[in-house]
Amino acid sequence: MTITSTVFAVPLAAVLLAATASTPAAAHSPAGPVPAAPSPAAFAPAAAHKSPWHSAWSTSQQAPSATAWFPNWSEKGFENHSVRQVIRVGAHGSALRVRLSNLYGTTPLRLTGATVARSAGGAAVRPGSVRTLRFNGSDGVTVPAGKELASDAVGLPVKAFEQLTVTYYFEGPSGPATFHNAAMATSYRATGNHVRDPDAEAFSEKSASWYLLSGVDVRNHGARRAVVAFGDSLTDGSGATPDANRRYPDQLAERLAGRHRAKTVLNAGIGGNKVLNDSECYGESALARFQRDALARPDVRTVIVLAGGNDIVMPDVPADRCTTPSPDVTAKEIVAGHRQLIRAAHARGVKAVGGTLPPYKGFMYWTERGDRVREEVNDWIRTSGAYDEVVDFDRVLADPADPEALRKGYASEDLIHPNDAGYKAMAEAVDPNSL
Repeated sequence: MTITSTVFAVPLAAVLLAATASTPAAAHSPAGPVPAAPSPAAFAPAAAHKSPWHSAWSTSQQAPSATAWFPNWSEKGFENHSVRQVIRVGAHGSALRVRLSNLYGTTPLRLTGATVARSAGGAAVRPGSVRTLRFNGSDGVTVPAGKELASDAVGLPVKAFEQLTVTYYFEGPSGPATFHNAAMATSYRATGNHVRDPDAEAFSEKSASWYLLSGVDVRNHGARRAVVAFGDSLTDGSGATPDANRRYPDQLAERLAGRHRAKTVLNAGIGGNKVLNDSECYGESALARFQRDALARPDVRTVIVLAGGNDIVMPDVPADRCTTPSPDVTAKEIVAGHRQLIRAAHARGVKAVGGTLPPYKGFMYWTERGDRVREEVNDWIRTSGAYDEVVDFDRVLADPADPEALRKGYASEDLIHPNDAGYKAMAEAVDPNSL
């Protein structure tokens, strides 16, 4: 049966300092006082979730932008292009639907056609698995500026941790494209309409970002409950092996697989994101995007918050359009921001789990001042009782011989982001019973 397309009316990197995605800036949070908490009505609990649709994959959206370290196609968008993107779903289902995002678009987005298929590696797909994506029964669709659309149901059964491809074709100009900058995964582009091609030959261009794709839902009737991992590049997966699904939320999802009342883990990280201030390059602040990116999915029951490192580090980085505004912040200000996130989660009926901030001594912009603030924030997370549960990422990742630095076997080259082993240790630090 065909499910009518749904419009989601949503409110408005991988490397902490490397991804230079530039967004038309939202209003910056003030440099001094912490922004006021959203009104309780903004986080009113959703109606009872009776839908058979469950979140299987999602990513946080960013405004179109040029980047120096992760060149991408978002600003120019697409015209007579097919864009093939590879994702890994975290839940099984008898059918699926894809969510197409024009969240940061300023004009309607006109999609000519799209398909979904099982990945055969790279840009190739498994023959016989290609399915047409339709919207209200039509191959093409126009997505209004600032909105998302869900496709009709597609009869493609999927398994948890199966890799899929979503391929879009834009005959006319798409306009600048809403995207996720640091995907830690490869996307592919071809000239012309190749949405049904099973082979990779036409897809000669590559990008490290996802475009116009915000989520995939699967249809099943189990009582799945989603966990959202919310934060910055430590959640987004900077330092992990690209195309290997070794971010900490990926490895946590694998740990939870097969447990009673299995949970899907959704990644809501954005590299460079801050708690208190928006960034021209790293998106709206955690306070501004928490409702949309962490709480809006109806099956979310737990959120793990790992945020504040960029508020601490960026004042010590040379000022440019990406890092500003970055006032020196106190632990008290960051804590106030965390308290707002906790209140918002509780108002939505969502459990809030707090993650301590890992060490970063050896990183080129480490300072004693910044580390003191980090330790004060961590002490509050551990001892205040404000969070329902605590995951002590700091102590798990710290070098026993120098607790202000990452353990050598867990650190990537920049000494602030974990490597695959470090992300595995983070996933193993989460108590499944706490979720």
